[in-house]
Amino acid sequence: MAAGGVRTDLWCAAFVRRHNDLGNMCVVARRGDPIAGQVFIEIDHLDGTASLFTPAPTISRGDSVDMIFQRRFSHVEPGLVRDRIAREADFDPDLWVLSLDLRGDDPGIELARDPL
Repeated sequence: MAAGGVRTDLWCAAFVRRHNDLGNMCVVARRGDPIAGQVFIEIDHLDGTASLFTPAPTISRGDSVDMIFQRRFSHVEPGLVRDRIAREADFDPDLWVLSLDLRGDDPGIELARDPL
């Protein structure tokens, strides 16, 4: 289950709808397990760079049951993001990928805190 026991497919649908309602193009680029698949969020910054958010390691989440992410890549060449997603998809067939066009840096997700 994703955030707070919410199914992954429902969490992804809400994320996509929220961004599309805000005027940001967002699509499900890859569907995974509807109940408990991991979610990667790839961002096209519309300036030739891309970022990637992946699920945060369990230790970074503390006691939270919400879906928490970490920034894996920030404003890099898009091929790096595509390659990382392809490697993960080969390993995890249940993976979801959400593709978002966003000029800014805030996709509106909770990010893990850096360990002290």
